[in-house]
Amino acid sequence: MNDHYFSTDPKAAHQTAIIDYSLKGVNFRFRTDSGVFSREKVDYGSNLLLKTLPNLQGEVLDMGCGYGVIGVSLARLNRDCRVTMADVNRRALALALENARDNDALNAQVIHSDGFSEIEGLFATIVSNPPIRAGKKIIYQMFEDSHNFLEEGGHLWLVIQRKQGAPSAVRKLESVYGNCTVVDKSGGYWIIRSQK
Repeated sequence: MNDHYFSTDPKAAHQTAIIDYSLKGVNFRFRTDSGVFSREKVDYGSNLLLKTLPNLQGEVLDMGCGYGVIGVSLARLNRDCRVTMADVNRRALALALENARDNDALNAQVIHSDGFSEIEGLFATIVSNPPIRAGKKIIYQMFEDSHNFLEEGGHLWLVIQRKQGAPSAVRKLESVYGNCTVVDKSGGYWIIRSQK
């Protein structure tokens, strides 16, 4: 079986790296490793999503958090939030926990969850750079499940490449939420928002 960044326990030999990242005047340092998504740099889509998101409050869920770039950044920049970072990949979660600690994101926590299987409570905001390579069936199930974990008036924010299905994702979200807005488009990536 091949390892993917959405594997539960990647078997790839460790190859740690450090990524320096700056967002809204704050400097971050992230430890990454083989077997996680975008291990060599903060990917364009996550960066675009982080630059597009407004200031957040309340409970925030970063679904499919990887090594934590989105969740850690949001926790550090939005101190009034409590950020839960969830992923199926145990190696990624260990990195996310370390990166939260090292970047003074004390209002962030991690949870091992295959999709929403271990998630509890309601969130004001759910954010995700979803694992598109896991397949449409899994991604669309995440879209459907996300609706059940948002507060009334809460928002789901996603980044998806056009060529990896952003137009069909918009249609799916419209059917689940009754609304979907393309907030920004840049470099082939779409920032998409739905509200419960």
